[in-house]
Formats: sequence, structure tokens, C-alpha cells
Amino acid sequence: MAEKVANTETMGEAGLALNELASRYWQFLRHEFPFNALTAGEPLNEPTLFREAPSDFARRADVAQIFHAELQNISLSSLSQKDRITYRLLERELSDLQDVFATDSHLRPWLLPAGPEFNTQYFANLTQLGDVAQAKLYLARLATLPSYFRDVQACLDEGVARGIRAPKVVLAAAASNLRQSAQGDASRTAWCAPFGRSPMASQETMMGLAQEAEHIVSTQIQPALQNLANHIEQHLLPNARESVACTEGPLGAEFYAFWVRHFTNLPMTPDAVHTIGLEQVKRLENEMAEVAARSGVGGDLDSYRRFLAEDPSFRETSAVRLRERVEALAKRIDGKIPSILGHLPRATYGVQSIPAAASEKLPMAYAQPNPADGSAPGTFWINGLPDRVPTYSLVSVTLHEAWPGHLMHIALMQEMTALPMFRRANFTKYGACLEGWAMYCETLGHELGLYETPHQHYGQLDMEMWRACRLVVDTGLHAKGWTREEAVQYMAERLSLTRSAIEAEVDRYIAMPAQALAYHLGGLKFRELRAKAQLQLGERFNLRDYHDQLMAAGAVTLPVLEEIIDSWLDSHAA
Repeated sequence: MAEKVANTETMGEAGLALNELASRYWQFLRHEFPFNALTAGEPLNEPTLFREAPSDFARRADVAQIFHAELQNISLSSLSQKDRITYRLLERELSDLQDVFATDSHLRPWLLPAGPEFNTQYFANLTQLGDVAQAKLYLARLATLPSYFRDVQACLDEGVARGIRAPKVVLAAAASNLRQSAQGDASRTAWCAPFGRSPMASQETMMGLAQEAEHIVSTQIQPALQNLANHIEQHLLPNARESVACTEGPLGAEFYAFWVRHFTNLPMTPDAVHTIGLEQVKRLENEMAEVAARSGVGGDLDSYRRFLAEDPSFRETSAVRLRERVEALAKRIDGKIPSILGHLPRATYGVQSIPAAASEKLPMAYAQPNPADGSAPGTFWINGLPDRVPTYSLVSVTLHEAWPGHLMHIALMQEMTALPMFRRANFTKYGACLEGWAMYCETLGHELGLYETPHQHYGQLDMEMWRACRLVVDTGLHAKGWTREEAVQYMAERLSLTRSAIEAEVDRYIAMPAQALAYHLGGLKFRELRAKAQLQLGERFNLRDYHDQLMAAGAVTLPVLEEIIDSWLDSHAA
């Protein structure tokens, strides 16, 4: 306690005011987004985890406006560098809460690929039940999930009332996903899985609570998902549009412009993003052609792509064999991490297969961070359909999702107790930083000696090309009048992904406008910053020190990250 008092005494009036406002803002977020607070390791005893009704968004915008006015009364010039960063990030988050409501973004809830059914299953996968009290609280939380699904429906219905019509392809796929989650044996669903993982699973009391969970799932959660699927099919699909651009309809252009700014962290227009994408695709095509020439297979890039797509040796024969291969690779990578990072997290992670039923609509892999309270490890989820995961891409995807990518990055953020809580917990709001680091981590495979064959090098370039194509395709769909088929064809001509995988990707860009822009633009910034550091420091450049400096920044916007690195470089020069 004495240390905290000493810190506040040296903070100054402006710093104290900012610290107090940041603390109140976090308490506000805890109430508005309970699930985020839970994943941040905060003790939370209330059952409601999701507040997504139209009135919730209106309330948030009003409170954010009040907080914003308070923030503007704090003298930015009187703050330390660390506090100036907190000020700017708090200002951004408060503006975003207001812009979400102002652009009617809440009336266009994300339904694909991560809709409400996925969000609640994600919550269940994170849950650990160590005692009866935790199990009873979990049951109470399960009982609130149907209300969350109804809130999503209310947002959709209000959007329709205001003239917002969603693309038919999105609604049809979302209804299918919801219906799929609403079927099957309740005891085998993700919502009931925490009881099977519990160390008390065999005790009579816990077994009884597990039966209660099965009853809630079968009589409340699955019927509620079925009702939402029926509502989409019966009331929204008949009036859905064949076109796919989010810029169509009320506030469409404002909606897309906001999310482009949000996900890229940059004041870029869709046209500027599109141009960068075209330039990057051309660069990568040249690099891939060079790898194809070195491969000794085929005479050109197209024939090399066909070879990679058709040769069965580049696909595992089962989900189990694929998972085991990824586990071995992850362990090998872990042994190399100390050569590039000085400070490592305490958390660990495991590898699991995405259930086959969900794999068709989900990406090649994704990261599920460990709970901040350390109650469980993180999870690197690999697609359960081996045809969707070419083995020459495994090094890239593992570096991206696991260590030193997302799972390590987030685990380190969770340990930054000197930062305000909102900065540790809101990492998902800084996609360009998170995805930029993960993209940069893919390139580290060369320094770590992990790309041992031309095929694996091609896999890294193929993953990068995938993200570069996103810049072209996302802006093409939403700002340049592209059709879904044009987008699919553009990617099919440049990637070795299967047609079904590409279609799922394009549907994701249609359903989640601008989200896919964060990856490559973030990756380019991380490369740019390293090149700058190496140029300025020359022989004094130390990779471990540099990476530790990047990690110490936490989740920030790209402009703030650049300022942090510039300041670090200036201190070295001095």
C-alpha cells in the first residue's frame, strides 16, 4: 500500500484525475461487458454476462459522452508519457462507444462466423468449475443466455425497422450455424463440458448439477437458438438483399468508415487501403514465384499451386493426427522463444481440435487466451477438418496463434499490473496491434530456422498473401461494388485454400466489414518499426530487447506504438 501512495504523490494533479477516471471507466465496463471482466480475471458474482439490447448501447453512448467531457478537462501536457498514452487510449475507447451507437452498428450485430452461439460456447470453453459454488453460479449464467439471444434479435429487428437489410448470404449461413448449435445431445455440448472437466466431476453433488445444466441446455438454450434461427429465416431472410456491401442502406458509408478507422487505427480511406492491398499482392506474387522456381516442382507459380493443392502428402489423414503434429511443432517452437524474447509469461497453453461440426464455418485456427486469473491454460484451436489445414502452413499458423503470437502476447498483457485495468482487459479493441504482432511473428520463422523447405516458405507467403488479399477484397466488397463471386474468384486465383475455405472467408468479410483489414496493415507497421530500429541502432540492435519493448507497450493503437518505439530509440541515441 505504501508504494501505491508514493506513486500517487509523484503523479501530479492531472495524473491523479486521469487515474481516477480510468478506474471509474473500468467499473463502468465491468457492468456493461461482464464477460470481458470475467476473462480479465476480475471477481464477478453476477449471472448476466452479455448485455446487448438496443437500450444497452444507448446507455453506453450517453455515459461515454459524460466521461469524454471529463477527460477533456484533464491537461494532456501535464501528464507523464505513460499517462499520455492512457489518456489517448481512453479517449479512443470513449469515442468508439459513441460512434458504435451513432452509426447504428449495434443494429448490425455480428452473426458470422462468430455469432451469439459461438460467443457463449467460447465462454463455456473458458469456464473452470473448482467447487459447488462456482458450479451453481455457472448454472445461473447458463440460464441468462436465452435473454442474450433475444437481445440480439431485438437489435436485428430494430435495424429492419430503420431500413437496414442484411445480405442474404450472411443471414442464411448464420441461421444454419444457430440451428446446428441447437441440435444434438445437450450433455455433449460445450455448455455442459465444464462439468466433465471439473476435478469434482465424479462427486454426487456435482453430477446432480451437471444434470441441471443438461436440462437448461436442452429446454432453454437450444430452443432459444432454434427460435432465433427461425426468426432469421422467417422474418429477415425474405427481405434480405442479394447485394453484399455494408455501405448500402441507412448510414452505410458512415458505418464502414468508422470500422475502417477502428480496425486499422489509421485515418485511411477505403480507396487508400485498396491501393495498398493491390501493391502488396503484386509484391507477394513475385516472391511466391521465386519460391516456386526454387521448389523444383512445376514450371511456374500456377503449376506449383496445383501441386500443393493436389498432393495428398500436404494434408493429414485425421483431426487427431493433425492435432498431434501441431502439438509437436508447438513444443519445438517453445524451445526457441528465449532466443527472441527476454521476458516470458507465466501462462501455458494447449492444443485442441475444433469440433468437426463447427469447423466448416470457422477459420484454419484461432487462439483462446488463458483466463487472466490463471485458472486454466490458453488454447490453440486447430480446425478439425484436415483438408482445411495444409501442413506446409502449420509453422506460420502456429507462430501466429500460439507462441510467440496471440497466446503469448495476451498472456504478457494480463501480467502488466502497473497499467490501468482497462488497458489490460480491452486488448480485443486493438486488432491492428494484436494481429500486426501475430503477422510479424510469422516472419520470425525464418530467423528461428523453422521454414526448412520451399513448401513451408511458400506457406508463410501464402498466409501473408491471404491477408494482403483481404485489403483488396474487403474494400472491393464494401466500397467498390464487387460481388461475392468476384471476391471469391480473386482469392481463388492467388491462394492455395480450397474453394469452400475461400467462400467461408469471403462470407466473413461480408458479415464483419473492415475487421480483416487489421492483419496486414498491422503486420506492415511492425515490420516498418523493426527496420527503423535496426537502421538507427546498427550493431547495437538487440532483438530480445527490441521485442521486450514491443511487448511492454501492451495493447495500443499503431500510432501510439510507433511513438513508444521512437521514444525508446531516442533514449538509446541519448
